[in-house]
Formats: sequence, C-alpha cells, structure tokens
Amino acid sequence: MSVEDVLRPIAVLGGSVVITLVLVWLADRALRRMDAAHPETPLWGLLRRCRIPLQVVLCAALLRGAYDETGLKTVEEHEAGIGQTLSLVLIAATAWLTMRAAAAIVESSYSRYAASARDAARVRRVRTQVTLIQRVVTAVVTVVAAASMLLTFPEMRTVGTSMLASAGLVGIVAGIAAQSTLGNLFAGLQIAFGDMVRIGDTVVVDGEWGTVEEITLTFLTVRTWDERRITMPVSYFTGKPFENWSRGGAQMTGTVFFHLDHSAPVEKMRQRLLEVLQECPDWDGRAWSLVVTDTTPSTIMVRALVTARDADAIWAVRCEVRERMLEWLRTEHAYALPRISTAPAELDRPGARPARD
Repeated sequence: MSVEDVLRPIAVLGGSVVITLVLVWLADRALRRMDAAHPETPLWGLLRRCRIPLQVVLCAALLRGAYDETGLKTVEEHEAGIGQTLSLVLIAATAWLTMRAAAAIVESSYSRYAASARDAARVRRVRTQVTLIQRVVTAVVTVVAAASMLLTFPEMRTVGTSMLASAGLVGIVAGIAAQSTLGNLFAGLQIAFGDMVRIGDTVVVDGEWGTVEEITLTFLTVRTWDERRITMPVSYFTGKPFENWSRGGAQMTGTVFFHLDHSAPVEKMRQRLLEVLQECPDWDGRAWSLVVTDTTPSTIMVRALVTARDADAIWAVRCEVRERMLEWLRTEHAYALPRISTAPAELDRPGARPARD
C-alpha cells in the first residue's frame, strides 16, 4: 500500500469535515455580528440554532460528491449502498435544516409583532396562526422528505407507475377512511384564520372553564382552573356552541348573589359594597350595582354586579366581594342572614294527645 493510498481517504474524509467546520464557523460568526448590529430583530440569533443541521448537510453533501475518490476497496465494493446512505442522510438533514430555519423565521416574526402590538387579542390570534402555519410547514417538509427518501430506492421507482394508476381509487378509499381526520384538519385551518378561538383565550366548554393552551391541526387543549387538561378535536369548536370570554375584548362583568332575610339593610349593603370594591385591586372601576332581584316567602335575593379587566380578575373580585360582604353581615347585621322560623307544638288543641311520661 502506497502513501497515496493512505493519504487520499484521509484527505477526502478529513477535508470534508474541516471544510464543514470552517464554513459553519464563518456562518455562525456572521450571524452573531448581524445579531449584534440589529438587536431589534431576534432572527439572526434564532438562525444560530441551525448550526448542527447545517453541519450535517454540508458534510453529507461533500462526502456524497467525493466519497468515490477515497480509493478504498470497501468503498468500491459498496459504492451504491454508501451513496444511497449519504443521499438519505442529506435529504433528512436538509429537511431538518428547513424546519429549523422556518421555525426561526416564524418565531422572529411573532416576537417582533408581539413587541409592537398593543391589542392582546390580536397578539393571541397571530400566535395561533403562526403556530398552525409552522405545523403545516413541518408536515409538508416531512412528507416531501419521506417521499424523496423512498424514491432513492430503485424498487419504489418501478412501482411508481402502478401507484399513479391506482391513485384515484386509493384517494377515494383514503378520503372515506380519513373523513374525520380531514374534517379536523380543515377545522384547524378554519380556527386559525377564522379567528374563532385563539391560544390564551378563556373559554367554557361542556361546563368546564379554562384557558386554551394548545391548538394543533387536529386537536385543541384547554387548561382548566384546577390544572387539568381537556383535549378535544378542533371540529368541536366549529360544530358546537361554546363560550369565549376573551372574544370582543377581555373586560368582563360578574355577579354575586346573596340569599338574605327580608329585614336585610339593602341601602347599607350598597354603601358597604362600594367600600369593598374601592379596596379591591382587581376591580377596574367601570361599573357596580346592588339590587334586589327576587323574593320568596322566607328570603330575598340580592344581586351585586361588579366589573374587571379580564376573566381571572372578575373571579377574584367576585370571591372577595362574597367573602367580605358575608363577614360584614355576620358581624354587623346578623339579623339579615337567612333564618328558619320554628314554633312550639300545640298540645292544647282539640283532639291532641298528651305526651306520655
């Protein structure tokens, strides 16, 4: 074995690795300088996450073009297999790099918009849209990469004609079998661009109150107030009614009901309610009221109306009003709390039996 036979594979393999490292280092250095020169956009810093897939792409591409120059006997014997393997790695790494770059662009665009926008509802809508767009791009790139990898096998090229011939029948069968999945897919796109529900919205579904935590192309996750996760198909939100408390503005109005005795001091309760609200940091000061809404032979129903900036704040205001008003009634006007009237048994009425000893 000559010196050339030893140095050639080292030069090909080592040269590919060195060139890859140098090019990636230069690209990373350029991105770092651009990130420092343009701090208003996080794109250049986010693109630095593509270093590893870029290294794999460059190294696989260099080796794919020069591996047959190594002169190794093993390479000559398995030239087709090594070439196909490097092609598969190159396709997979390219897909990986594409998804990383797309994620960086989407995240950068959303961050810049969120930093400049003042409408929280619009920010949530854009977040929902870019999230679903990113998932669609990931799915498309994955399918294209998988198809490209399959086409590198000669057997797949041979059956390509027969697959195209039967594509019509297969499409019909697949459409029927995947009707529910396709329905959820289109429902997810409708939610993203129809502005029906967004990530971060407060919703009530099937009597459960929670916040939309995740939206995909097929399902939606709602985080309830007690940290449970409710997962349901997105088609639910396009086919059934639900409450969206964040739609049309986050401000909300809440009510607190009291069942009290007929002697309850309603006017004093109004004054006390205003005092409680003025000391409550979650009350936004827009509106308040206290009125008697119903009456029964034994009690009256008093309704306190309060407002707050969002769903979480209105819950806190209602709880504080309920607690402090009941405490005030118990200590200052205990007679206003509901009572059960009782009377002694009438033993002297005609026909009544005397009690036995």
